[in-house]
Amino acid sequence: MSRFSPYLAFLIAACCMSLLFIALYMEWVDGLIPCALCYAQRFAFVIIAVCACLYMLPFYTSKLIFSSLMASFALIGIWLSGRQLWLQSLPEDKVPACGPDIYFIMERLPFSESLQSMLFGSGSCAEVQWTLLGISIPGWTFIFFLLILIASVWLMLFRGTPPFRLFKK
Repeated sequence: MSRFSPYLAFLIAACCMSLLFIALYMEWVDGLIPCALCYAQRFAFVIIAVCACLYMLPFYTSKLIFSSLMASFALIGIWLSGRQLWLQSLPEDKVPACGPDIYFIMERLPFSESLQSMLFGSGSCAEVQWTLLGISIPGWTFIFFLLILIASVWLMLFRGTPPFRLFKK
């Protein structure tokens, strides 16, 4: 079981990078405008990809650290995409008001307010811009974060045999 762990970590990193490239393609080529929650989900994918690459280092104790970081950021991503799905499911009269875009907020407001806007979203996060098979972009990111969570728990459980130590501590 543990012999597949490096391959699974590579698959997680490749999946996250592919999703980031797709997001950048949708932004720059298709003209979709990402909201604050989209940027926060992208950040979670970047951290997961870095942790998956570092998981492949040949150090036994670091494997547990990086797989638990992947799991925790996957949980954060599940919460972020779930929040955006909740905003998209609200009736139009219950959607929060649209505020300024994230670039304006980060330039003009303090970091705490920018972070709050990134984590909780605004009315612009409730707009469904694109769907595939009837599932919006945050729905797909929710599915991928869930799969990454399952894979990172697998990596935590099956990280290989501990190295042989002649002298125990």
